[in-house]
Amino acid sequence: MGKNKLQKFDDMNGYPHVFQFPFGTLKESGFDMKGKWGKDFFKNDNPIVLELGCGKGEYAVGLAKMYPNKNFIGVDIKGARMWTGAKESFENGMKNVAFLRTNIELIDNFFDKGEISEIWITFPDPQMKKVTKRLTSTRFMQLYLEILNSDGLVHLKCDSNFLFTYTTEMVKTNNFPVIFKTEDLYHSDINDDMLLSIRTYYEQQWIERGINIKYIKFQPQQRDQFIEPDVEIELDSYRSFNRSKRSGNAMGK
Repeated sequence: MGKNKLQKFDDMNGYPHVFQFPFGTLKESGFDMKGKWGKDFFKNDNPIVLELGCGKGEYAVGLAKMYPNKNFIGVDIKGARMWTGAKESFENGMKNVAFLRTNIELIDNFFDKGEISEIWITFPDPQMKKVTKRLTSTRFMQLYLEILNSDGLVHLKCDSNFLFTYTTEMVKTNNFPVIFKTEDLYHSDINDDMLLSIRTYYEQQWIERGINIKYIKFQPQQRDQFIEPDVEIELDSYRSFNRSKRSGNAMGK
């Protein structure tokens, strides 16, 4: 691990709003604040919103600035990236934002039933080879429903036509209500600062390359059986500048 990464981890160890619980730490010591985020950390009963795969935490921090009456938690396993948002929010004395470093697959160990009101998934890896790794797969929907309240919402904002198409089909197949959907966010008729004013590192990259930004907001619901969509989807034909290749794609350029 590089010196710069080590320094960032040292910094975050001193941030009171950063909780670092990779699998080994969770198994060893557990997490005793499950179900108590509002009472024990935020000191209020405002809605709690998660940004999963938060990267640098642009949405967690940006939304926390826009909505002081909501609490936001960025979740990611990559601590060196998370440091950016953690540092900014700490230096600005923000009281309605926190960060949790852990695997998303473990999320139900940290939040109780109904503790979360919304989940944001912003520009994730589309995981074109393995459906169970997609953050909008039925596997993850069942996991999210363990922590979302009865009116809980999921937002997906992405560049990937593959992931957007898959998610749209997954939502349709399982009859989840759709609140809003667009294949070209910045040329749609929506007027929402929450969607238009915050741009992540990856999002800006895609916009500069002329790639449309897709967005869907839907309400996952409990089902007796969750069904994966049976549909052929064309793979994305490009990759980001700093990834060797997009998962499932050997022809990126």
